[in-house]
Amino acid sequence: MNLKKIKEQSILPTPWGEFTLIGFEEISKLEKKNHVALIYGNINLLILKNKAVLVRIHSECLTGDALFSLRCDCGFQLKQSMKIISKKGFGVIIYHRQEGRNIGLLNKIKAYSLQDKGLDTVEANKKLGFLADERDYSNCSNILKILKIKKIKLLTNNPFKVFSLKNSGIDVIERISLITGKNCKNINYLKTKKRKMGHVL
Repeated sequence: MNLKKIKEQSILPTPWGEFTLIGFEEISKLEKKNHVALIYGNINLLILKNKAVLVRIHSECLTGDALFSLRCDCGFQLKQSMKIISKKGFGVIIYHRQEGRNIGLLNKIKAYSLQDKGLDTVEANKKLGFLADERDYSNCSNILKILKIKKIKLLTNNPFKVFSLKNSGIDVIERISLITGKNCKNINYLKTKKRKMGHVL
C-alpha cells in the first residue's frame, strides 16, 4: 500500500453540513500527491453492522470544481454528491488528485485547445499522446481499506470505476447514477463519455 493517513483531521463546514476532512499522502512515488476523504456522519456504525457505505470518488477538476466551468459536469457532480450524502446522513467522498483524467492541469489546457478546434475529449487526449483515461483507482481502494470500508454503494456513471474497485477487493454492491449538470456547453462532452467511454447516462 503506497498511502499513509496523516494523524490530524479537521471539521469542514459546508453548505450541506459538517464533513470530517482526512488527508492521505503517497509514500512510494517520485511525484507525490495528497488525496483527501470527506466523511459525513458516523460511518463506523455502518462498518460495524457490515452495511454498505455510500461513496463518491471524485477526480480532481480545478476548472469544474473551483472555476465553475460549463465544459464538463464535474463541479455539478461534486456538489450533488455532497447534497446526497448529507441528506442520507452517512457517506464518504474521496477527492482523487488526478486532474484531467490524470494528464495534469497544463495538458488538460492543451486538450481544451484541441477541443476548441473540434476534437472531442478522447481524440484530444490521444492527440497529445495519452490514453482516453489515464486514471488509476488503486489509491482510492487503498483509502477505503485504511478507513476499514469493505462494502460500498458507489455514486458514479462510470462502470470502469466499479470494475476497478471490485478488482482491488472492494465489494461494490450497487452503482448509483449521478446525472446532473447537463447544459449547452457540455452536451458533446457527455455524448463522448457515453459513446466512447461507456458511461451510463
